[in-house]
Amino acid sequence: MMQNAKLQVEGMSCGHCVNSIEGAVKQIGASAKVDLAGKSVTVQFDESKVTLDAIKEAIEDQGYDVV
Repeated sequence: MMQNAKLQVEGMSCGHCVNSIEGAVKQIGASAKVDLAGKSVTVQFDESKVTLDAIKEAIEDQGYDVV
């Protein structure tokens, strides 16, 4: 079943940030849409395949803070 979640993420400022976050989330099997102005990342994932915690970890591994 597909789930959506909106995460507040600190430290994003540019297109590189968008690409690294969206790429990292895609690698673990979910999709992400970054809103730089809103300091948020909207993720869509299948909870039978990937957890929200794994998505947060993937974002934090890129050097950003999920708050």
